[in-house]
Amino acid sequence: LPAWQRLKPVHPVATTPPHGVAFSAFRPLTDKTPARDTRPMTDLHDDKSPGRPLIDLDPDWLALAGEPVLEPDLPIVDAHHHLWELPGSHYPAEELLADLDAGHRIAATVFVECRAWYRPDGPPELRSLGETEFIRDVGTEAAARGRHGICAGIVGNVDLRLGDRARPVLEAHVAAADGRFRGIRNGAAWHKDVRGTTAAPPPGLMMDPAFRTGFAALAPLGLSFDVWALHTQLDEVADLVRAFPDTAIVLDHVGGPIGVGPFAGRRDEVFAEWRARILELAQFPNLTVKLGGLCMRIVGFAFHERPAPPDSATLAAAWKPYVETCIAAFGPERCMFESNFPVDKGMCTYRSLWNAFKRLTAGCSENEKKSLFSGTAGRVYRLQTEN
Repeated sequence: LPAWQRLKPVHPVATTPPHGVAFSAFRPLTDKTPARDTRPMTDLHDDKSPGRPLIDLDPDWLALAGEPVLEPDLPIVDAHHHLWELPGSHYPAEELLADLDAGHRIAATVFVECRAWYRPDGPPELRSLGETEFIRDVGTEAAARGRHGICAGIVGNVDLRLGDRARPVLEAHVAAADGRFRGIRNGAAWHKDVRGTTAAPPPGLMMDPAFRTGFAALAPLGLSFDVWALHTQLDEVADLVRAFPDTAIVLDHVGGPIGVGPFAGRRDEVFAEWRARILELAQFPNLTVKLGGLCMRIVGFAFHERPAPPDSATLAAAWKPYVETCIAAFGPERCMFESNFPVDKGMCTYRSLWNAFKRLTAGCSENEKKSLFSGTAGRVYRLQTEN
């Protein structure tokens, strides 16, 4: 890799100097670098609850995977990835770039909030601006070095339970992102017996009146909403989508079929319930679905427990029922593929993941593949993508 690609992102300083960028998104970390994210994250690796989100990455184990890239000229928009430097877990810009260079043709990417690089002080509702500012500078600096399309879209975090006070905070994110801000996500994934997210959402978030008051500010600003919910909550998603037909809503991670905890060993039963709810959701034209997230621990495939990483044929066979159901229900023009890295990196490599998606679409037409791999994400997130 060129030297600039090997550099790690750094937490920006607490104050922004005048006249431009506050920091280099790709300069090396130093002992003097001030950390901006003060959330306690170390418990995520000690947490033993079913579905706990983060799997420790094992580079030596991942290096055991090896297969040629399929359809290397197919343009891809990675519709969902993260970046973070948090206690006990790291996915810096340098590692994202290394994954993007795995051989697939990545035309653009969409960053989705993960509550990193928050401002350490100031009004609580504005602290998430730190993440938007940091990712803006990652994308801007990458483009200046010839890597266009990195973090071309930003899905940030504004707590919509602010109600009537949500709109000015949303506007602040739009202004801070310099044309990259596309929407927000409030993690709603909740089950009393399973931990499906690094956040701690309350039960019934999508039904909260204050949340819905804040939600009403999205459409007038042209912003979308990413919803991360579990299959047991898809009736709440349906109610939300029905109530806001003019808001573009994106269902993350094929709707979160649970395969751990009380759902372990019940895959066929869960699939039938999940499928019925997906078919119901497909009736709403303002809803699209992300195909991916199936290497999260909560889904229950446990590929990370094998002696070697799964190849793309193995991944495709496991994911086929979910991906084919979503494409049949929503159509290619309302489906988009995602990597969900680095969360899914705990179980597979970037090359194998996209090869698996390509295997699953082997029977699709060129136009259908274009929608699935770049067109839908480009339209929903208003990106400039390659033809």
